Amino acid sequence: MSISLSHPEASWPTPLAIFAWEGIPQYQEAQSRAVDYLIGFTGRHFPTPDPSIIGHDTAILGWPWIADTHSWVVPTALALLALKEVGLSTHPRAIAGQQMLINRQLTDGGWNFGSTTVFRRELHPLPECSAIALQALAGTTPIREIKRSLDYLSHELPHLRTPISLGWALLGLGAWGLKPANTKELARSSLQLQGRYGPYPLPSLALLLCAVKASHGLHSLFRSFS
Repeated sequence: MSISLSHPEASWPTPLAIFAWEGIPQYQEAQSRAVDYLIGFTGRHFPTPDPSIIGHDTAILGWPWIADTHSWVVPTALALLALKEVGLSTHPRAIAGQQMLINRQLTDGGWNFGSTTVFRRELHPLPECSAIALQALAGTTPIREIKRSLDYLSHELPHLRTPISLGWALLGLGAWGLKPANTKELARSSLQLQGRYGPYPLPSLALLLCAVKASHGLHSLFRSFS
């Protein structure tokens, strides 16, 4: 599933299609083809160069945004979520993707787009990337391996106001049983900012609504629909 017919190489929306088709009989064949495609779709991987230049392991398989490019955190996390939703969280590709995310985790916790250090300088984490990665690793990764990232995201949560960053943060923490008691208040504060910045796009509002409704992360929301 590409982003458009004119850009077939940009197939990162495939996991989103797998989510949308889940449990709908007339789309099971399409979903099955999408899953097969996702399993066979990899980024460009190569032996790790000089670690003083690039800090992460470039050989671990993940998923890219666009064909024939390197694998990054968000498309890998989305792929893992889709494979888990269809019962393939122990598939070798899923296990490799989990290992890739752990390898891209920053020393002090959190993730960014997918680089750890460049010329021995550690890059900064981003709340949205961190939250999506935490959601993807929930249920398959021991908490000791990501505890520092949970701490990072919990620290950042009170400062998040945009519906995308806040929504994913609530889902990422909720997937580990850490959904805050003041979730509705945080969401309300975000929505009130529309008075200053204008209406949020519908996908952003939908994500925030999902985050409020989900009891324990994204998969708990899917289960409530079945």
